Amino acid sequence: MKGTTILLVEDTADDEYLVKRVFTKINLINNLFVVRDGAEALDYLFGTGAHANRDTTQMPAVVFLDLKLPKISGLEVLRRIRADERTKLLPVVILSSSQEEQDLIQSYSLGANSYVRKPVDFTEFTEAVQQLGFYWLLLNELPLPRRRE
Repeated sequence: MKGTTILLVEDTADDEYLVKRVFTKINLINNLFVVRDGAEALDYLFGTGAHANRDTTQMPAVVFLDLKLPKISGLEVLRRIRADERTKLLPVVILSSSQEEQDLIQSYSLGANSYVRKPVDFTEFTEAVQQLGFYWLLLNELPLPRRRE
């Protein structure tokens, strides 16, 4: 799985911890990069700010994006991802605790590939994250220009 990264955009420390714990358990922890707000997510993806030296030709295999983020909302991050030629095909999975139907509709309208509500139950959350990691890193096929070595 060299060259495949999951970008987790998550501002809740408990949820970040659980995702890291699951990825450690299934040996994907080295494939996880975490940012804690929408502005940092965009800096990472576009190689600006604190991530100005990042090789932007190496994009994550998938972005797990929370909606309720500080600085720039998850929906705005998604809008900017889809508006840029470099990232418009990047798989984005909304991973949110929002129960708002409008968030679901807006996410898909802006081009989300999937919308997953974070389960409240620890076991269900763990299982969901494990399945997402396996699917997006092992099973999902990316268009040729996006594939990584």
